[in-house]
Formats: sequence, structure tokens, C-alpha cells
Amino acid sequence: MPNDIKIPAVGESITEVQISEWLKSEGDSVKQDEPIAVIDSEKTTFDLPAPQAGRLAKILHKAGDTVKIGEVVAQIETNGEAEKFGPKKTVEKSEVKDTEKSKKKIEEPAKKEKPKADEKPTESAGVEKEISTDDSEKKSLPGKAEPESKSISKTETEKPAVKSVESLQPKQKVSSEREEEIVPMTMLRRTVAKHLVEAQQMMAMLTTFNEVDMSAVQSLRKEHQEKFEQRYQVKLGLMSFFVKAAIDALKQFPQLNAEIRGNDIVYRNYFDIGVAIASERGLVVPVLRNAERSSFAELDKAIGDFARRAKEGKLKPDELEGGTFTITNGGAFGSLLSTPIINPPQTGILGMHTIQERPVAAQGQIVIRPMMYLALTYDHRIVDGREAVLFLRRIKDIIEAPARMFLEI
Repeated sequence: MPNDIKIPAVGESITEVQISEWLKSEGDSVKQDEPIAVIDSEKTTFDLPAPQAGRLAKILHKAGDTVKIGEVVAQIETNGEAEKFGPKKTVEKSEVKDTEKSKKKIEEPAKKEKPKADEKPTESAGVEKEISTDDSEKKSLPGKAEPESKSISKTETEKPAVKSVESLQPKQKVSSEREEEIVPMTMLRRTVAKHLVEAQQMMAMLTTFNEVDMSAVQSLRKEHQEKFEQRYQVKLGLMSFFVKAAIDALKQFPQLNAEIRGNDIVYRNYFDIGVAIASERGLVVPVLRNAERSSFAELDKAIGDFARRAKEGKLKPDELEGGTFTITNGGAFGSLLSTPIINPPQTGILGMHTIQERPVAAQGQIVIRPMMYLALTYDHRIVDGREAVLFLRRIKDIIEAPARMFLEI
């Protein structure tokens, strides 16, 4: 009896998912825990594994279908039962052999037939016999060759058969300059779009900007990169500095680490920092839990792991839930300046941008420095402009003088 493959629970608030792609077809053999399908939820994309080794007997829902948690989507035959599928391939092979034999018989050339009594072989042995194109009206006279224009070789008579095979091949579609392609949105993309619209409608979002000199951070990374990597087996990244700086600023301005619940403001004494990561399947925001307790090395390892698993579609739903503040780095793609949108129910998001060498004034002189624009979007319902500007100013001060975060000054 085939065993059912059901959609597993992927989060408390998720009741249905979408089948994005089947990685296996009916009749394919599978190993235990081998991915057989890609599943999209409103928060992440994950692989559906085979519960045991065997053969995929039946697929009950096609790609693109929306199914509920716990619903049966396929059936699998275990190793003992999968032997029923064995003769299928044997029959197919024997059928192929029989087909090949019959094909050879059909294609037997007629040259083995003996020539008629009134016909003479051509003078040159080994030369293909010439056939008159007008054989019904004229016969070849002995000792005379037919004109070349009226005779063709036997190999030439086989050319029409080749053409007929070619005519069976599918013709290439001529592309038009005004084509349209309809692709359904994934569940993750629909959820992101819904949340972004809700954020615009529900919040009084405002963005303030500043710029920061990245010289100190770049010097620290260059000076300590080799020893840091040897000790912790991870590179000293840029994002970890901003996570540390954001936590320091959030401690001074708790409104940006709070949320609105009805008529109440909920302040938090912990810091779960979301890190926005762009993947081929959509934007995801995994959360660094209790980031205030993590070292630089722990932050860099966690962020690197998030980025890798986001590309592979292996982030867990609970890793994407919650978050008290978000950081996004559009500079990784070359963005010079942008206004990020808050991830509800949070009240703030910090946008990093590309580092660009620009002329700036320093101590009465024009110097070239690696500069980055920073953007803070905040919910003006509970965060005033003063707090937002000072929050961003605090991050600027820490990044330009990283020792501040350790001395707490």
C-alpha cells in the first residue's frame, strides 16, 4: 500500500502553502530525506523531503496548486513495494529493440535483388547503378550512357526520406517584438507585497538622512582581518559594525525598538535585529535573536549563514518571525540613496548604501574620503523627528569612531 506524503507544519500562523516545483516525476526512485518538491509559504521557501526511500508512485497536486497544511500531495511506494515498477522499464527496453529490428527490415536496400535478363550491369564495378528518371518511356541502349541530367544516383533518391524526417521536427517559434509572459506571483511575493501596502496605509512613515565616513571601519577591517579570520574562521564583515551601532543607538532611543498595540506602546529590553536579504525567490528578513549578546564573530557567522541558506531556500519560518528593528543594505547592489519601508509592526528601519569616495571638508581642507549615505525610516506616530535625527547621528558617531561602542561614550 502506498504511503502518503503530507505538507508539514511550517509555522503557527501558516495554514496553506503553494507547490512551486516538483523535483521528481511519477515513477522516479527517491532516497530517504531527498527533496522531491519545492514549497512556497508566505514567509519562506523550503524543500519537501521524501519520508522514506522508494519510488514516487503518484503526484496528486501539480505545480502552482495551493494546498493546506497536512494535506496529502503525493504517494510513495517503499523499497519492497517499488519492485512492482521494475518490469515497466524491461518492457520498454524490449519494445525499443523490436522497434529497431523492424526499422532495419523496412530500410533494407533493394540492391540485393538480381538484375532482370534484359538489363545489363554498368561497366564500372563498384559504381552505384544509375536509374533513369524517364524509365517508363525509354530504356537504356547497350553501350550508351544516359545523359547526366536525366539520371541520379541511388543515394540521391534517398534524400526525400531525409527531408521528410526533418519536416517532422518542431519548427522554431518566430519571436515577436510585443510578446507578453504571464507568471503567477509566488506566495512569498504576494505576502511581501501585501505587507508593504499595509505599511504604507497604516503608518505615518518619514525618512531622515545622514552620511558617514567609513575610513575608521575600513582601517580596522584591513588591520585585523587576517588574525580575525584565522581565529574565528569567518571574515570581519561590514554589517556586524552596523548591528552593534544600531543596538547602541536603540538603547538610547527605545521608541525605535518599540511597537504599537492598539492604544498602547510596547517597549522592549531585548534587541532582535532583522537583516534584509534579497534572494531569487524574494526578499527575506531573518532575525538575529538577542543580538546584543553576540560578538562580532558570532554576528558575522550568523549573517553569512542566513545569506547562504536564503539563496538555497533553506531558511526556517521561525527564523523569519518577529524582529524589533531591521537593517537593509542596498549598497550591496550599488544603491546610492533610497527610502526603505518599515517592516510592520516595527517602528524603524536603517538603510545602508554604497560606499563612494567623495570630496569632503575636514579641518578646513578638502579631502577624499569613503562616504556612505544612511537613511532611517521611522513611524512618526511614536517617533518624533528629534529622536530620529539623534538616533541616526549616534550611529554616524559610532561608525566614525568605533571605540565609542566599547567605552559607551
